[in-house]
Amino acid sequence: MTDSSVEIVEGCRLPVLRKNQENEDEWPLAEILSVKDTLGRKLYYVHYVDFNKRLDEWVTPDRLDIKKLQFPKKEAKTPTKNGLPGSRPSSPDRDVKRKAESVSLASQVSAVTSVPSLPSSTEVSQASVYPAVREAFSTKSREDEQLTSITTNGTTRRILPSQPGRKRKNCGTDEMIKVFQYNSPRNASGCLPPGEDSQDSSDGIPSAPRMTGSLVSDRSHDDIVTRMKNIDCIELGRHRLKPWYFSPYPQELTSLPVLYLCEFCLKYLKSLKCLQRHLTKCNLRHPPGNEIYRKGTISFFEIDGRKNKTYSQNLCLLAKCFLDHKTLYYDTDPFLFYVMTEYDSKGFHIVGYFSKEKESTEDYNVACILTLPPYQRRGYGKLLIEFSYELSKVEGKTGTPEKPLSDLGLLSYRSYWSQTILEILMELKSDNGERPQITINEISEITSVKKEDVISTLQYLNLINYYKGQYILTLSEDIVEGHERAMQKRHLRIDPKCLHFTPKDWSKRGKW
Repeated sequence: MTDSSVEIVEGCRLPVLRKNQENEDEWPLAEILSVKDTLGRKLYYVHYVDFNKRLDEWVTPDRLDIKKLQFPKKEAKTPTKNGLPGSRPSSPDRDVKRKAESVSLASQVSAVTSVPSLPSSTEVSQASVYPAVREAFSTKSREDEQLTSITTNGTTRRILPSQPGRKRKNCGTDEMIKVFQYNSPRNASGCLPPGEDSQDSSDGIPSAPRMTGSLVSDRSHDDIVTRMKNIDCIELGRHRLKPWYFSPYPQELTSLPVLYLCEFCLKYLKSLKCLQRHLTKCNLRHPPGNEIYRKGTISFFEIDGRKNKTYSQNLCLLAKCFLDHKTLYYDTDPFLFYVMTEYDSKGFHIVGYFSKEKESTEDYNVACILTLPPYQRRGYGKLLIEFSYELSKVEGKTGTPEKPLSDLGLLSYRSYWSQTILEILMELKSDNGERPQITINEISEITSVKKEDVISTLQYLNLINYYKGQYILTLSEDIVEGHERAMQKRHLRIDPKCLHFTPKDWSKRGKW
């Protein structure tokens, strides 16, 4: 569908043919990032607009719809304010505040005055929670209160009728919020955690970029080179991997059809012959560092980014092929790396890893986290997350991952938080015939999940409701059944008895 008389240049936009998940043809809008000649034939590197960058690819001219070609627009000059040239555009902080105000205003406009709104994170952070209760409302309570119902996000929620002059109060952190479980089934599509195939990646208002750690959150000014995948294929042990993103491997290696890595030390080599020679000299059959966990074939190794700098840098280069939101640079000294491996007769094969700062003022227990593509969708991602929280439990801290999370990372964390919190709520037992009680702070202490993540998860699952002047958690049978089904599929779990880990106080160790 191309016209040889029209020159397609970088920055042009046009529909490009691709296959979707159902293997059907579709024509999404794409931007041309680069053009190259290969054996007299032009190839175009395209980014599909509103799609993740990992889907970017080189395409042939026959996949372009030239009839709908859009040429790049000239960049407009920065608008002036009050006649002064070069006035700065609004800062990201102001944009965030405006966005927060617009969200708050929209929620106020859409709310019914007679219905107390769901608590914000700030309100609930000062509230506490009653545990899950398996019995339904009694008939008497339904008769005493004339409950009406509304529909929110596809789910029916029971609410109190309006009462003039009644104000919603803020709860203290040690007060309890009752949790009811409805026996009557309801549509829980808005309550249940999403499946792994879900592409929901919304995480509220973006926070301002951090200047420390491994975070690079503002990618709008990326160089055109770093927006393009530069490695075609990586051979790692018995697997061949197709990178998703740019990784700063040496320039001379980017033109190779295959980049070979030693799966034990992660050294990169330019040919299979070089790899074979390297393997005769490489004595490693597992990652360097200390093995701090082993159960069955699964092991975890703790690696100091200062003591094992070369391995850590090679690990970061490999990880950057599959991580876009965060970048750990060559300064690995302030970081610890926890590499998960699977053991067989040939050695310990890397499955995934996460890194964390030795000293984090924001209580981050994960900087970067990755399960390699051959091991994804097999439960290893949740195992990595669970292990990070087990370390936090030993350290006596609550932890949270560094933000922003990638779309896949957000799904994994939401799923883990949901299952972990529901597991706590459903295992609580009543005392003296009364409903069991628990606070948000207690959930946070038991799980080592930071209080803000507990609150956001409860809100995401639509468990928090306002009833009789206080916040309650309501668990429907659909949520309970969905949670039980999910837990039956979760075969891989961390056994704290197999963890041999002694936390270090890095603040007393000088320069790490």
